[in-house]
Amino acid sequence: MKALIFAAGLGERMRPLTDATPKPLLHVGGKPLIEWHLEKLAALDIREVVVNTSWLAQQFPAALGDGSRWNLRIAYAYEGDTPLETGGGMLAALPLLGNAPFLLVNGDVWTDYDFARLPREPRGLAHLVMVDRPPQATHGDFALDADGCVRADGEHKLTYAGIGVYRPQLLDGWRDVIPEPAIANGKPKFPLAPILRAHMAEGGIGGEHHRSRWTDVGTPERLARLDAELRPNSSSP
Repeated sequence: MKALIFAAGLGERMRPLTDATPKPLLHVGGKPLIEWHLEKLAALDIREVVVNTSWLAQQFPAALGDGSRWNLRIAYAYEGDTPLETGGGMLAALPLLGNAPFLLVNGDVWTDYDFARLPREPRGLAHLVMVDRPPQATHGDFALDADGCVRADGEHKLTYAGIGVYRPQLLDGWRDVIPEPAIANGKPKFPLAPILRAHMAEGGIGGEHHRSRWTDVGTPERLARLDAELRPNSSSP
């Protein structure tokens, strides 16, 4: 199994910290956010990782190299100077990911979730990790049925954690959902959520509820709070 780390965002809510450093390379608990993910992927015996980049893209290979220090092989999918959003970013990275299911993790989240719990073969087109709604996102994203199906709507919505396993076939026919995408750097730019919702209607998206630690490190205040929590235990997952 390969992995894709989303790291192309502009990090606008994190400014001024992201004026000079892309958000996944900001330090927390003594190391860059993205390094927490790389260590967990390596422990899972994943060896090939694709990192998509845009804002301050040159800093990623400078900081991470080819991944050999974690016994990984890192390939960089440069999107151009404008990020392609989640759907466009995944589409652009597919040539580097191949035809098998791949693990996806957002580069700007931190969690104690054990990646080994993820299915290598999702029963549908994707398996999403969901968490309780954080204070900054009280509306929630999707609902989770008792049978493990993720639904677009429901009484108790959860927040998508930015972690999952995806089949590349999820994006087959994506233009049926987004017929006129924006174009950036000559490539389609579009969000992934409408594609997921379209397949949820058919029961094609599964998931699970992670009830332990998770943080969307979206602001300097949340970054500082997480850093203070992790400093005494910098060897935590």
